Amino acid sequence: MPHDDSSPDAPAKPRSETRRPSIFWVLAGLVLPVMNLAIRFRFHHPERMPQSGAFVLAPNHYSEIDPVVMGIVSWKLGRAPRFLAKASLFKVPVAGWLLRKSGQIPVDRAGSKSHAALRAAEELVEKGRMVVVYPEGSLTRDPGLWPMRGKTGAVRIALERDIPIIPAAHWGTQALMPRYGKKLSLFPRKTIDVAIGEPLDLSAYRGKPLDQATLIKATSELMEAIAGLLAELRGEPAPAERWNPSAHSQKETGRFEG
Repeated sequence: MPHDDSSPDAPAKPRSETRRPSIFWVLAGLVLPVMNLAIRFRFHHPERMPQSGAFVLAPNHYSEIDPVVMGIVSWKLGRAPRFLAKASLFKVPVAGWLLRKSGQIPVDRAGSKSHAALRAAEELVEKGRMVVVYPEGSLTRDPGLWPMRGKTGAVRIALERDIPIIPAAHWGTQALMPRYGKKLSLFPRKTIDVAIGEPLDLSAYRGKPLDQATLIKATSELMEAIAGLLAELRGEPAPAERWNPSAHSQKETGRFEG
């Protein structure tokens, strides 16, 4: 049975990380009052969220508001969220300052700077913190909002640092903000379902050279796990294959209407 975050049987809150004074308290004070009025979360398997140690959380991605939603999810489930975030966001007054102070990682998709972001994420891992990585890299191009083909950064971090990678899925966020939407629809209150997966079994890949073929295969398994969680939430089967933007003459970054 899913756990409603507003119900008496909502997931227990160990809060070893969220009880510690930090800039996240400021962020939570700014964001949670509004979002709690706008969203009712239903958690599926919240006990699977690790309460200590480093790990990669890998969710699906289909709305610009996804990072806020998954940040709230992480906080409610006891962990302080840290993301790989678009570098341009760090230039926004106030928001950029909060991003830097809370340890978010700027990502510039161009050239070698993307590799620098992965190294920064690995530094978080060395400190025993979680890092949220969207393996799709951008909003899905799949017309049905299913996860598309993934990029290898998330599994690379997990394999290089020998830490768990936890697939996750959410559904209902599109009612709060559609794909490429510019405005939040706060009322009436929305229900967002969130499923936390079991750690992805990477035993077949650990200790082996991380060549491109290995990373692609492990990433494919990750995307299958995320799609499976989303199918559970949606109550319908996921497509047999992940959407491949290049096969449909689509760019993998930037806005896409369709």
